[in-house]
Amino acid sequence: MSNDAPDVSTGRWSDHEVEQMIGKLLRAGVLIAAAVVLIGGVMLLMQRGTTPVEFRTFSTASSPLQGLVGIFHGALALDASAIVQLGLVLLIATPVMRVALTLVAFALQRDKLYVLITAVVLALLLYGLVWGRA
Repeated sequence: MSNDAPDVSTGRWSDHEVEQMIGKLLRAGVLIAAAVVLIGGVMLLMQRGTTPVEFRTFSTASSPLQGLVGIFHGALALDASAIVQLGLVLLIATPVMRVALTLVAFALQRDKLYVLITAVVLALLLYGLVWGRA
């Protein structure tokens, strides 16, 4: 049996299958994120494209788009800025999902060392995304 063929008896994924799934995930994630940003950008231009920008004063007022909950609520309300932000969140989430998929693949392959390493990487990514500050 070649390395690229699935092992039907154990339900394990081959390395080739994992690579193919990861490639598809990354392509889909980037395309979906780009489409969401494009839709939000077009909406933003339609709503505010003719409004002149004021650069004389700088306002540091807090925005509801600084957290994931605010972004999701804004996107559901069809706020153009929130939709652009949602697209960027999806773009950031794409490599995180790649690590999660790799964790599942290593678990199915019963590779304990790589499961541990990938779990630590995923935990660090999620920690940085959720609790990290710029």
